[in-house]
Amino acid sequence: MMTATTIVDVKHLRKVYGKANEKQYEALHNVTFQMTTGEFVGIMGASGSGKTTLLNILSTLDQPTAGSVRINQQELNQLRGNQLADFRAKEIGFIFQDFNLLENMTAYENIALPLSLQNVSAKKARPMIEKIAQTLNINGILAKYPTEISGGQKQRVAAARALVHQPSILMGDEPTGALDSKSAKDLLDTMQSLNQQQHVSILLVTHDPFSASYCQRILFIKDGQIGQELKRGTKSKEAFYQDILGVLGRNEQTGA
Repeated sequence: MMTATTIVDVKHLRKVYGKANEKQYEALHNVTFQMTTGEFVGIMGASGSGKTTLLNILSTLDQPTAGSVRINQQELNQLRGNQLADFRAKEIGFIFQDFNLLENMTAYENIALPLSLQNVSAKKARPMIEKIAQTLNINGILAKYPTEISGGQKQRVAAARALVHQPSILMGDEPTGALDSKSAKDLLDTMQSLNQQQHVSILLVTHDPFSASYCQRILFIKDGQIGQELKRGTKSKEAFYQDILGVLGRNEQTGA
């Protein structure tokens, strides 16, 4: 059994948009939470609640106004330029809602991208790509281009690209948003097995209660603050799903 170490440590995070002499908008206010290695954590909130801003800061695509973020013992505030790019390339895997695959590259070449960025040789990359393709059951489409495969297959290729370099954490921004219900369930089942069998740490931003029911713990964000936390414990996915619906219903009644 792996010992639980902190993989994400967020303290007093604040994000303000707009210059000091202009009208300012506080997207995040005093956000503090931790996530341990091997956890599957969801972040839920209505549109405009701050969940995407939070994910962008955690994935180093944006910088906070105040507060600190540590990922895998590394303080993000201290990284600059190439260091930040290296950190992002090595430590973080990211699945986008709209796949973000390069249309002029085959599935194989898309998956290889993070390895190329780290100057991994083609010879060394091949077994790594084939292994993750097997895990995600996409071996048969590696020679195809994104236009030749289905939405569900595209998202699996995107997941393979996010995981091929064995990042410390996998982050997903509404990764099932563009998928039909069967493809969405397939992707979530795959993420769950990666989490349970290979101890991949996953942080999932979603507004979808079904996707969230796969998580072990959910942080609800409202008006830029984490207001509530829900833990699954030993409950079934179905029971947890009902709990999530209950929280969302109460939040709507209180004007979330």
